[in-house]
Amino acid sequence: MTGTPVVGVLALQGDVSNHERLLRDCGVQSRRVRLPDELADLSGLVIPGGESTAMWRLAEDFDLLAPIGALIRDGLPVFGACAGMIMLADRLLDGRSDQRTFGGLDVVVRRNAFGRQVQSFEAAMPMPVLGPEPFLGVFIRAPWVEQVGPEVEVLGSIAVGGGPVHPVVVRQGRVLATAFHPELTDDTRLHGYFIREVAQIGG
Repeated sequence: MTGTPVVGVLALQGDVSNHERLLRDCGVQSRRVRLPDELADLSGLVIPGGESTAMWRLAEDFDLLAPIGALIRDGLPVFGACAGMIMLADRLLDGRSDQRTFGGLDVVVRRNAFGRQVQSFEAAMPMPVLGPEPFLGVFIRAPWVEQVGPEVEVLGSIAVGGGPVHPVVVRQGRVLATAFHPELTDDTRLHGYFIREVAQIGG
């Protein structure tokens, strides 16, 4: 890659503008990605939240499913939030039988694991890679991770209502995913972690 680093934001669905805002606050240029040609020369890619079934179908309609999957396998740094986590999972529970994903994370993810939209909630969770202050997660029809492969690092977990603890922030190499929406806060730490530690842009 040459020139100024640019992080793409998949712009098929979801809160694209707030991801762009946080990337800008981290000092990084962004580019909206809707077509395969717009994937060229990216230093990383953000996959926003939304509805994973619609995102899968739109990615197929716009001929993005295979190219993005290939770039991830080739090492493109990617950060997926909520539906973005679902789209990065190698295996899904409660998805459509024919549902496809970009892949890249050796995890089993359960869709809508925390319940319907009316059961949305916020929770502060420890995330040592970001420092001592907890990170406020905004969970909206959120998934969770049920199983992780041997190369997957769990960076943050949560338990709701006294139930079992589930991973909600995971990393595998150059792929990072959260079950919640970090773009709905003003906290730049997760986007900054992606830029510095995963995509290795800047210092």
